[in-house]
Amino acid sequence: MLASQLIHTGFPAVNLFDKASLALRLMDEYDVLHLPVLSEEKYAGIISKEDLMDIDENGLLATAESALQKVAVKGEEHFLTALKLMARNDLSLLPVVNEQAELSGVIPARDLLRAMSVFVGNEERGGIIVLEADKRNFSFGEISRLVETNDAWITQVNTHTESDTGLLVITLKVNKIEISDIIATFQRYEYNVRFYFGQEEYANELKENYHHLISYLNM
Repeated sequence: MLASQLIHTGFPAVNLFDKASLALRLMDEYDVLHLPVLSEEKYAGIISKEDLMDIDENGLLATAESALQKVAVKGEEHFLTALKLMARNDLSLLPVVNEQAELSGVIPARDLLRAMSVFVGNEERGGIIVLEADKRNFSFGEISRLVETNDAWITQVNTHTESDTGLLVITLKVNKIEISDIIATFQRYEYNVRFYFGQEEYANELKENYHHLISYLNM
């Protein structure tokens, strides 16, 4: 999915020579904490509500020009690039610009969240299994084969490396809700199953330990 597929063109933009009061009113009307700012029809940056609080309501946005965040994404970039920029800069919306630095529209955070939910397969029925492994021992082929031996298949996989342990955390979405056999297979092949979410036909020591941990943390 490209950023251009998530563009909203109905959100307003303000100019450097608009008053701060206008920007604050528009933020309240559209329930956002940021607005794109234009200078001579070109995208100049994004202003936050927090920065607007530091200037007089009747003051011009130009007085806060140094506070503008020069953050934007091009329409032909992947939406994950937009997600990274929005998360890194803690934005409520992300401007989309063309090659001429003209504002094409914005991507609201809520729409990006919906797109991410679809991307990771949350809309599909199935169980979730979280494994941990040394990066040197990771083999997607073997993991996929072990899932398939239980008449299931992987519909989504995501990985990330933990900074504190160096372990590779592998999150699998499978097409079955009843995942006890898959969990048992991973354990039999000495995979470290960190968490799992689905339905099981029998009580599993791992899940019991997990519930004990949650109970302890809630004390």
